[in-house]
Amino acid sequence: MNTLESTTVEEPPARVRALSCPLIMGIINVTPDSFSDGGRHSSPEAAIGLGRRMVAEGADLLDIGGESTRPGSRPVSPDVQWQRIGPVVQELALIGVPLSIDTRSADVADRALDAGARIINDVSAGTHDPLMLPLVARRGAHIVLMHMQGTPETMQQNPRYGDCVAEVREFLLLRTLAARSTGIDRENIWIDPGIGFGKTLEHNLALLAGLEHFTETGYPVLLGLSRKSFVSQIAGGTPDERLGGSLAALIPALEAGVYAVRVHDVRDTCQFFAVAARLGRA
Repeated sequence: MNTLESTTVEEPPARVRALSCPLIMGIINVTPDSFSDGGRHSSPEAAIGLGRRMVAEGADLLDIGGESTRPGSRPVSPDVQWQRIGPVVQELALIGVPLSIDTRSADVADRALDAGARIINDVSAGTHDPLMLPLVARRGAHIVLMHMQGTPETMQQNPRYGDCVAEVREFLLLRTLAARSTGIDRENIWIDPGIGFGKTLEHNLALLAGLEHFTETGYPVLLGLSRKSFVSQIAGGTPDERLGGSLAALIPALEAGVYAVRVHDVRDTCQFFAVAARLGRA
C-alpha cells in the first residue's frame, strides 16, 4: 500500500510498484559535519545539484537535513537549520518529487511544509519538541517516528537493552499512539527502528534480523542503514567504502517488506533492487 496516496503526493513510479521493492529515499545532508560525506554538500548549490542527480538516478523521495545527528553531534538552532536547507527545499520542491525534512524542530518543519515539503523525519519520534506532533497533525503532513536511545550527543556511550527488538518495537508503537492522539492520521505515520542510533553492532544485527516485527505492525517502515559504522565493524571501510556492506544489509529489508530505504547511493541501490527482483528476492 502506498500511504502517500492519502495526500496529494504522486504515486511512486511504476518501476517501484512492478518490482515490489522499497521506495528509495535519497539523503541530502546540508551540514558541514555529516558523517557520510564530511560536508561535501553543505552549500545550497551542491545540495540542490545532488538532489537533481538523485532524482535522475531513480530516487522516489528526497530527505533533506540541516542538523547532523551523527554520534556525538550537538544540536543546531532552528534558524541555522533553515538557513542551510531553506533554499534547497524551495528549489527541489519544484521538481515534484516528495520531500522529507530531517529535523527535530517544529519550527523548521513548519517552514519546510510551507516551502513544499510533505514528510517530517523526526529522529526523536516527536519527543524533542512538544510542538512537533500537533504541528504535523494540523498541517496534515506525514511523519517518520524513529527510535533513538538517548540523544545524538550521548546515544553511543553505552547503549543497553534487555530485548532490543521488543523494546524498540514497543517504543515505536507508543509513539504512534501519541501521534494519533494529536490528530495525525494513521496512514500518515511511518516508523523507523533507528539503525545506529543508540545501538551496538549486535543490536543493529538483531533489528535487521527482526524487521518483520516492525512491518507486521501495518505501519510503513523506513530503514536507514546506508554507510553506517556497523558495516565497518563487520568488514572495515571508511564511510565512502561501505557501499557493498550497505547493499548486503538491504537483503533482510526486501525479505521483510520494508516500505522505504534511506540511502546515499541511489543509482547503486536501484541497480541492486532491479537485480534482486529478477532473482526472486523482491
